[in-house]
Amino acid sequence: MPLMLNADLGEGVGVDAGGVDEAVMPHIHQANIACGFHAGDQLIMQNTLKLAGKYGVMIGAHPSYRDLENFGRRSIPHTSEEVVALLHYQIAALDGMARSLGQSLDYVKPHGALYNDMMANETIRRAVMEAVATFYYPLRLMVQATPQAEQHRREAVEAGIDLWFEAFADRGYDDSGLLVPRAMPGAVHGREQTLDQVAQLKEEGTVTTLGGMRLMLTPDSLCVHGDNTDSIAVIRQIRELVEQ
Repeated sequence: MPLMLNADLGEGVGVDAGGVDEAVMPHIHQANIACGFHAGDQLIMQNTLKLAGKYGVMIGAHPSYRDLENFGRRSIPHTSEEVVALLHYQIAALDGMARSLGQSLDYVKPHGALYNDMMANETIRRAVMEAVATFYYPLRLMVQATPQAEQHRREAVEAGIDLWFEAFADRGYDDSGLLVPRAMPGAVHGREQTLDQVAQLKEEGTVTTLGGMRLMLTPDSLCVHGDNTDSIAVIRQIRELVEQ
């Protein structure tokens, strides 16, 4: 199956919030739409859903910790029960808006600190899986492709859900297969390094870490970021590259 492209959308502010999203949407397969807890609001969610419908893009809920002040990048302690409720609340909000437009959700991809905590902490990951498994209709969960993918797949089977594994086109990896924190050098790639990493993922299913290791990831989807004119141009190149 060819690599899909996914992007985090619906995260803008104000009346022009949809401009960048509309530029990105024609070039991706999956839209991870913010649910209001780290970014976005009801009108932005609605407009982003309409754009996804216009371009035939799959819809994913992009829930986070309740953290508008820090764009969802701050870890907030929660019990497993609280994590389930946190996700159900946000997924249900986006699902309800989608249903009103004659659309439906396909998957869930947590955002920011919740995503990172899910990947690093089995208790949180299992709570996220429970939230997806107990939603009222089947959804996939998108998780990071790491060398621990088989373990994560087993956990998903136990929970009764399917996974999509994703890699990141423009982010640096450490030797464990996790993303280099944004505050550290090498966390975010420039254009040429991004395209090289995409080509390597497509051809070999591997990435080269900052420490020089070659890690097997075999993702289903690539996360691309399109928050400015230059990055949107790179997304076009990535789409051409994965479809060659």
